[in-house]
Amino acid sequence: MKRVSFKAPASAYTFPDPERAGEEGLVAVGGDLHPQRILQAYTQGIFPWYSEDQPILWFSPGTRMVLYPENFKRSHTLARLVQTDQFQLRVDHNFEAVIQACARVNRPGQTGTWITPDMIRAYIELHEMGFAHSFETYEGEQLVGGLYGLSLGNAFFGESMFHTANNASKFAFHHLVAFSQTHAFEFIDAQTPTRHLESLGAENLPRRRFLAELDSVLKADSLVGKWTV
Repeated sequence: MKRVSFKAPASAYTFPDPERAGEEGLVAVGGDLHPQRILQAYTQGIFPWYSEDQPILWFSPGTRMVLYPENFKRSHTLARLVQTDQFQLRVDHNFEAVIQACARVNRPGQTGTWITPDMIRAYIELHEMGFAHSFETYEGEQLVGGLYGLSLGNAFFGESMFHTANNASKFAFHHLVAFSQTHAFEFIDAQTPTRHLESLGAENLPRRRFLAELDSVLKADSLVGKWTV
């Protein structure tokens, strides 16, 4: 992995100003999931979020959930867990398995998934380009939890997480936070508010403040390539 300067792609992939969107955050409809379009979206604080029976929808919510690594709240249970050998961490070892597991996992109050086959293919390509990454929790050789997202500048943009063993996703998230601190990442973008992430120290920002902080972190070179810890 290495730090490289990232330049936003050609103007053909630009989006409307996200600050003109309503509170729900819908910025644009349509287009495609070309990796350069997705990268451009992230530089503007926008991400794709839609179901298989919908056109591609692009969002920048009026309220954005963000975790500053120094504010991470690690429970006593998690602190003890990371000191044991119950779980092992791997990074960028099997990105495809993680995103496929995130697409399959059942979530309370939710039917279906926004992680469509087209979305999976696009983010696998972003992973191969060195921009998308996975933090993976193993119990022995079995993948039991993890998360994936995209990184640009001094930030990580989380997409989804899953677990099939208790605390396995929190274990992966703990290591993402530690990695972020080691590499001077300023924030982890959690996109939309959840009680779970709030319990871990994430907070809600108004879109205007998020976009200002995004502009700042994107001035740093991006950590591109296969990540290691």
